[in-house]
Amino acid sequence: MARLRTAIIFLLQSATVGLAAAFVVVYLFPGLVQSGRNPAGAGPSSYSDAVSVAAPAVVNLVSTVRSGGGRDGGISAVESLGSGVIMDDEGYVITNDHVIDGVASIQVFLTDGRASSAAVVGTDPDTDLALLKIDLDDLPKIPLGRSDTLRVGDVVLAIGNPFSIGQTVTQGIVSGTRRGQLGLSPFENFIQTDAAINLGNSGGALVNASGQLVGINTAFFSRRLDSEGIGFAIPVNLVRGVMEDLISHGRVVRGWLGVATETLTPDQAEALGLDEGFGIILTRVQSGSPADRAGLRPTDVITYIDETPVVVWQDALRLIARMEPGTRVVLTGKRLGQEFTVEAEVAERPSPGGG
Repeated sequence: MARLRTAIIFLLQSATVGLAAAFVVVYLFPGLVQSGRNPAGAGPSSYSDAVSVAAPAVVNLVSTVRSGGGRDGGISAVESLGSGVIMDDEGYVITNDHVIDGVASIQVFLTDGRASSAAVVGTDPDTDLALLKIDLDDLPKIPLGRSDTLRVGDVVLAIGNPFSIGQTVTQGIVSGTRRGQLGLSPFENFIQTDAAINLGNSGGALVNASGQLVGINTAFFSRRLDSEGIGFAIPVNLVRGVMEDLISHGRVVRGWLGVATETLTPDQAEALGLDEGFGIILTRVQSGSPADRAGLRPTDVITYIDETPVVVWQDALRLIARMEPGTRVVLTGKRLGQEFTVEAEVAERPSPGGG
């Protein structure tokens, strides 16, 4: 009997010590307990709330394509499918320029079953964006996010109408930002994602985990290179600027100097005696352009635009493009080893194909 009593007391003492130790661990290291239920960094099990916020504003575009193949030599009723995004309650719809290029008419179909013909407000082939206008009441509009705060690894959802099968949502992450040098447009600053972007998704929405628009999907790169798992979207910050210009002017007004440039490598900069170690070299100066009138020549090296260092040619292009025509800009650089400074008056960038 004494042995049994001793064993019971021992077990009770062990249990008490164990509970006390567990209390200390929970008190001092609460993350260890929480990680068992909800691992650190784990996302939600569903993104249906984000989809319900964004999806109603993503529309299907059906176009009649111009064709000279028929006996009437006019319009052929060929459907060209793509996507678009309703940006506000006034009926402005953003899409890709290549989706509507060459079409005779455009019908916009909403997820609630309504449809409307669309007028083209303006296009911007330089960014592959186009703005449409529809006339319907009580329109859903997509909430706008910010593309400049996106981080690699952020969850994103691509919403569109691929392969004529109906609205589809795919999920992925931001694989990269500020992607350029893809040869798709002069003003490349793409968001790269592994969310599936297929034929028909062009012009659709790339949204964050809250359902806010962060980009407009484009399938160009994936189709051209027949690549798997790589999609690109035009950042919403760029989209907003283009949309504002198209509403105000019917076109995008950009600054222009009339030069072709290349980025200098560090070795080239050193060989040219550039103390800064960076710069862009002019490979062509268009006759009669602002750069030509300012006295710039091929092989000139530009290191600063006003007081902004010029490290890569894409940044220089975007910097000048943001300037209003008529703006006077100071260019600093080197010519044959000698530093120079010139002043040029920015002109309006010619439209593509307009010289």
